[in-house]
Amino acid sequence: MNDVVLYSYWRSSCSWRVRIALAYKNIPYTYRAVHLIKDGGAQHVATYRQLNPAAQVPTLQWNAAGVTRTLSQSLAILEWLEEHAPTPSLLPADPWLRAKARQYAEAINAGIQPIQNLAVGQYVRDQLGGDMPAWFRYWTARGLAALEPMVAATAGTFCVGDQPSLADCCLVPQLYNARRFQLDLAAYPTLARIDAACAPLPAFQAAHPDRQPDAE
Repeated sequence: MNDVVLYSYWRSSCSWRVRIALAYKNIPYTYRAVHLIKDGGAQHVATYRQLNPAAQVPTLQWNAAGVTRTLSQSLAILEWLEEHAPTPSLLPADPWLRAKARQYAEAINAGIQPIQNLAVGQYVRDQLGGDMPAWFRYWTARGLAALEPMVAATAGTFCVGDQPSLADCCLVPQLYNARRFQLDLAAYPTLARIDAACAPLPAFQAAHPDRQPDAE
């Protein structure tokens, strides 16, 4: 795996998950910013849509034996990184706990993030005349309320025991978004505690939006 490029947006939670994993696994990469808002969104430009027809971030690109390969969808990228660079692992050794880490990651990836992502929020605001922040808070609160007892059952320092996993890669960006839209996290003490435990880790610090080259 050579010449790794990550097409990312600084505040994209899905891109953030991948940045955490790349940093955690010490995989060097080139950052290519895709501004999701300016001038209607660079994700809609034809050259980027050729790379990722879904017009989303992240997209990971690399060279393998002279062949350029691309992969999109953050969980697919996380799983591929885990297979390509299994050490340090982002999945527990125990099969059941591995499945639990995937469960929590998917609860965020499928159950929370898509309902409060930028494209949905813009549609709610611009086409339906709705209150975008209120929409975000409602669906995030509903998802976190379900996630809190799930994670509490297996949590140690992190979501599944005492090592970071795919679940933590997804949780941290989601809680950032919750705070950004002024959702009170007092009802989710386990999740907030895990988020605080992740914050000082070098990989999580390196991946933080404020440290990205396109941060505004």
